[in-house]
Amino acid sequence: MNTTTTDVRPREHDDVPVLARVAAEQQPTSGYPRTWPPMVGVRDFLVRPDEEAAWVALRDERIVGHVSVTTVHDDEHGAIWSAGTGRPVTELGCVSVLFVAADVRGTGVGGLLLDTATAYLRDAGRTPVLDVDDRDGVAHAVYLHRGWRVVGEARFHWQGEGTPPARLLALT
Repeated sequence: MNTTTTDVRPREHDDVPVLARVAAEQQPTSGYPRTWPPMVGVRDFLVRPDEEAAWVALRDERIVGHVSVTTVHDDEHGAIWSAGTGRPVTELGCVSVLFVAADVRGTGVGGLLLDTATAYLRDAGRTPVLDVDDRDGVAHAVYLHRGWRVVGEARFHWQGEGTPPARLLALT
């Protein structure tokens, strides 16, 4: 019987270097983010200027995952999410920077982090949204299985030329 528990707590400043290592180690097998190191730099990838909250997952006191919530802006992406949910951008929140260490994939850590971020938004009366670049991969399938729905497609500055647009999802 597996008695390993996963704890989630708010991200602290000292977690960022550890998260950078976890993100780098998981990227070759997950493909997230698409390029490593990220174009904006590792720290700016993890800690976004429009971040509202962020959490880490721990197993046996070891950081094994991350998720954050960022503000949805009144721009082309926000307009698509707004139209797809029927809610103004001020009533939306974006689940961002969700990843888990490769050795805990498939153990529920990612789901726990996703649930933490969506509960934060739901408690504030907001609708969770996110973008997924892995159009037909595991992440996309997991979101759909968990009740997220595609509300549109859009290109982002971080997507490479010739790649298909990201899918914009909402949990309504």
